Amino acid sequence: MSASVIVENILQALYTGVVVGCIYGLMCVGLSLIFGVMRVINFAQGEFLMLGMYAALFVFAQVGVGALFGPGFGAVVASLLGGVIVFAIGAVLYDLLLRPVTGLSVAGTEGEGHYPQLTLTLGLSLVLANGGLILFGSSPQTIRTPLSATAWELPVTSDISLFLNKARTVACIVTLVVAFAVAMFINRSRHGKILRAAADNAEAATYMGIRVTRAHRLAFALGAGISAIAGGLVATYYPFQPYVGLEFIIVMYAGVVLGGMGSVMGAFWGGLTIGLVQQLSTLVLPQQLQNATIFVVFLLIILLRPQGLFGRNVERV
Repeated sequence: MSASVIVENILQALYTGVVVGCIYGLMCVGLSLIFGVMRVINFAQGEFLMLGMYAALFVFAQVGVGALFGPGFGAVVASLLGGVIVFAIGAVLYDLLLRPVTGLSVAGTEGEGHYPQLTLTLGLSLVLANGGLILFGSSPQTIRTPLSATAWELPVTSDISLFLNKARTVACIVTLVVAFAVAMFINRSRHGKILRAAADNAEAATYMGIRVTRAHRLAFALGAGISAIAGGLVATYYPFQPYVGLEFIIVMYAGVVLGGMGSVMGAFWGGLTIGLVQQLSTLVLPQQLQNATIFVVFLLIILLRPQGLFGRNVERV
């Protein structure tokens, strides 16, 4: 194998790792936001990703967004609107199910409510996945756009070219914009300060006039909606079915822990790290060992830095 081919393969793997890792990162941001504010480990986060895929497909094909904005930009709009739909679903589910087992209502109880939270979110995951199977069927779906089957050619040298898949590249750009918007929202907006106050000390936040229940509802709905946007973007190039959440939930948890538990933007970098490791490993290992490589690196990092790559022991959001 010539040197130019080796360099081209490395560059292609780096590109794929970055674009896939950015989407992983956005998935992780949604999960980390829920944990960082509510201290809830949400087993149903993969199903919110799945709902985002189906919501984006519905908006794209049935509502007519694809015909209105075109197959390329329409898929992006459908993904964002799908996130809004799942945001509303998340707010309703919080009021119906999670509100009694989170926040100040379980403060001082055994395990601070974590036992019913784990059971509830696991049951919610099963209900959503099996409900999706009943409603949508088991046939794989995708948001069909010409972008997924075409690529831009970027000449690097006379012998080396980099091929940029259009659907993945557009999805990567959108995830960066959404992640930046989330960071600005958390760090600069009034509601972001409320979320951080509720995360830091819920009881003290209550004394300051902050309604912790509202903050938790916003965090849960926003976390669900963010992961749903990532799901809608993935749906433009990846076939999905009601159990697709199982394929991504482990990546989400690994990214959140790698980035630092409770650090929202650290979770994004954790997801990006996973994408890079996953794709670069294919240069020397069979594709079947991608996930094994992820967890080898994951274990090494956790052994050397238990708080994660970008987190601090006291960091919450």
